Amino acid sequence: MLRKLLSLFILGPIVVLLVALCVVNKDRVTVALDPLGATGSTLVWHPRVFELSLALLTLGVIVGGIATWLGQAKWRRRARRLERELAAARAEADRLRAQPPIVPLEAAPRALRPPAA
Repeated sequence: MLRKLLSLFILGPIVVLLVALCVVNKDRVTVALDPLGATGSTLVWHPRVFELSLALLTLGVIVGGIATWLGQAKWRRRARRLERELAAARAEADRLRAQPPIVPLEAAPRALRPPAA
């Protein structure tokens, strides 16, 4: 419950701010995708400011998600290995429970001899 409230108090204002910025920023900007700065380049994009902001935000979320997913690959691999080991240990425990118990020779009851007369 606390987690939901905290996310509401953090994400709520961010969403309101993002919507307000999208409504206010409708002017077009020039984005030149030519690293050499040549004039008259065909690699020019004229988006609105909010379109550019949303595109960059979306790109950042996607890149961050991929980076996190790749960074956690080690832990997912380890979890799969431990799950396989646990399944093997459970199968062995079930197999051992199904076998009759083996009584060691020292623990077997011995027949008592009658006392010598």
